[in-house]
Amino acid sequence: MAEVKLSIAGRQYSVACNDGEETRLLALGAMVDEKAREAGGGSAGLNETRSLLFSALLLADRLHDVSGGAPVVADNAQTSEKSSQLAEALEGLASRLENLAEKLEN
Repeated sequence: MAEVKLSIAGRQYSVACNDGEETRLLALGAMVDEKAREAGGGSAGLNETRSLLFSALLLADRLHDVSGGAPVVADNAQTSEKSSQLAEALEGLASRLENLAEKLEN
């Protein structure tokens, strides 16, 4: 089992993943970091839990737009498949972040 260090909103996290999935996890972490910074991670009075919650909501909003809330025009079947895979990955990540935020608040 591999371990990846992610930087999300200026905080470091060690995350375990299957061997060979490190690059994908780093890319997903970069997406979460972008949304965490967009949500104000660490500033505007947001604590870590609320920052992760808002990051998850922003990712879920993007996923909603990509998967059904807004029409997606695909150039070809391969692009459509990649979009589906990305949507699934984001949905799983958003769910995990929401669960983490819930646990941290309790």
